[in-house]
Amino acid sequence: MCTGKCAKCIGGTLYPFAVICIVANVFLYFPGWSLEAAENPGLKLTTEVSTLLGIVGGGLLVLITAVQIQASGRKGCCGNRWGMFLSILCAAIGLTGSLFCLCMCVTAIHRGPVCAYYDSGSINTTDTSILGNGNLTWGRPFENALPEYNNENYIYHKDSWSICVEPPNVVEFNLILFSTMLAASSFEVILCAIQLFNGLFGVICGTCNKEEIDYKDMDKDTSSYAKDTESIPEKKEALC
Repeated sequence: MCTGKCAKCIGGTLYPFAVICIVANVFLYFPGWSLEAAENPGLKLTTEVSTLLGIVGGGLLVLITAVQIQASGRKGCCGNRWGMFLSILCAAIGLTGSLFCLCMCVTAIHRGPVCAYYDSGSINTTDTSILGNGNLTWGRPFENALPEYNNENYIYHKDSWSICVEPPNVVEFNLILFSTMLAASSFEVILCAIQLFNGLFGVICGTCNKEEIDYKDMDKDTSSYAKDTESIPEKKEALC
């Protein structure tokens, strides 16, 4: 496959992954499908969501990259070595944005969601009946390892997710959306990295996008030219 066709393929493939990141990030502003968290993002949303990791990082930056990369594989002003050089710069931008999204997703999954839970002070248990004796507060109860589970992460112990009282099912909500963005941004990283090398080969070797010759039109042109040349002597005789 020539570098031009490869660039068109990579650019077209990046679009759906960028859209997935944008949509997932927008949904994360409404945990439990409620507007309450979006109205108070500083207290009731994770810091990773507020950084716009999917909207900007894995979304808009990658969309801009996809447009330029796809254009660099087409015929015309962009389908040349200069266009492939620009695609390297854009691929680097897309790679940076998708890497940022990927790293933020990993961090968000590890630290857990922001939710309302009962702060029981020194009580180390996941028994909600005991935790109910504390004060309801907003925070990240899973940010630190769980001592009752040998300091393991909350992901491996679903029964501990009941610590979060509000929003409902917020742990599952966050895990699904952040995991979706993690997968999408991983593919973006791979595709942008491939385009870096593909663009480099395109600068060195060209895009292979040479104008195709339409032989049918050529035959028509030559036949008409032949007819015109044949009619010249006849016109001269008529004039004489």
